[in-house]
Amino acid sequence: MRSLFRSQAGCRVSRSRFGTFMIFLFLIMLSVFMMFPFVYSIIQSLKPYEEIFAFPPRFMVDNPTFENYKNLLRLADSLYVPFSRYIFNSEFISIAGSAAYVMIASMAAYSLAFGTFAGKRTLNELVVKALLFSSPVTAVAQYLIIARLGLLNTYWAILLPSLGLPFGVFLMRQFLVQMIPSALIEAARIDGCTEFRILCRVIIPVVKPAIATLVIFTFQTLWNNTGSGFIYDESHKVLPAVMNELIAGGISRAGEGAAATVLLMLPPVIIFFITQRQVLETMAASGIKG
Repeated sequence: MRSLFRSQAGCRVSRSRFGTFMIFLFLIMLSVFMMFPFVYSIIQSLKPYEEIFAFPPRFMVDNPTFENYKNLLRLADSLYVPFSRYIFNSEFISIAGSAAYVMIASMAAYSLAFGTFAGKRTLNELVVKALLFSSPVTAVAQYLIIARLGLLNTYWAILLPSLGLPFGVFLMRQFLVQMIPSALIEAARIDGCTEFRILCRVIIPVVKPAIATLVIFTFQTLWNNTGSGFIYDESHKVLPAVMNELIAGGISRAGEGAAATVLLMLPPVIIFFITQRQVLETMAASGIKG
């Protein structure tokens, strides 16, 4: 028996049960492949030292242990600055930066999507072209700007460059154009609403999936940022930078390195699993492929 589906063009497309099964099988295999690095990191962190360097290498662990995590905590307790300070630095930068960037990107995207001003088309083109520049390309310019502004060894050294990223503006604008009709904005303006009130009362409730997606990307970017080029003061260093220093002892700290990798991956992964449905909805509306 064959199931029939009608496409938007009006033609009929048939697909057998075997074809459906093969598609699901392919998706399952793809999911397992994508989950492999995370699962492998967890398994490595639970291996004792002799199993990490066993030959031939084995995927599974025979004698799981939490000794790597305990050793990592012991190393953290021996630091000059309390370990809780590094955790606070990372949490503050990630949470505050994500909230600020979502607000800035939402306001900028609303202006570029529904605003009427000279140079709007040029600004939209600049946002798209700015996506072509990666972080290594702008690293020297960022350092010079941060240094001349006197922001070295401050939270702003990490926050300020992240607030100017074009990805969030592009993502929000695409979502606004696809999901919100211009007639709705015009009706709100006729009713006497200000632009800021339209953004808060009309736009934000509709674009919650896009906001959730932007929070994930921004939080992950800020959480994984070591700030090694801008922050040298121990009291302002973030958790990834300190973890890299703790596991810099070579192969003797391979287990602690695996444990540190798992700990650093957990917050972004947890946030993603909580909001994954909103992420898929936003990608479908904005036309961005993961």
